[in-house]
Amino acid sequence: MSDQDDDVQKYALGAVAFVVALVLAGVIGLAASRVLHAPKAAGAAVASTATATAAAAAETSAAERIYFEVGQDSLPADAIDVLNRVAEAARSSGGTVLISGFHDASGDAAANADLAKRRAQRVQHALEANGVTADHLQLSKPALTTGDGDPKAARRVELRLQ
Repeated sequence: MSDQDDDVQKYALGAVAFVVALVLAGVIGLAASRVLHAPKAAGAAVASTATATAAAAAETSAAERIYFEVGQDSLPADAIDVLNRVAEAARSSGGTVLISGFHDASGDAAANADLAKRRAQRVQHALEANGVTADHLQLSKPALTTGDGDPKAARRVELRLQ
């Protein structure tokens, strides 16, 4: 029976060694994961301060707005500057641009929503033409502008970098 006891003992020691090896592998894997996903140290290579500051400012700034003429979906001439700023910020930060079209409650609601959608799509296409990839652009559902504010506010598309 001593041979059987030796075999059982070897089997048990082998099983214990296997469990210890699995635990060690898990601990090493967890440590490696934390090192790989840890924030970069101050001395590590990171984007320049100017680029990081510009990206942070773009993310926290108010929405950029493009105002359209009554009943029109063609981009106004003054939209170029807004589109260039937003495209540059999106390309440098890699963020997503949320594009929101607005309309008012006067007239036919469905036609107004369609016009707001077409305006937002025009802005989307202009940003794509300016080098912002489609996967960094997100259209939101046309929104109704409420209140007695400036009628121009109802004819806008807002752009927010997220």
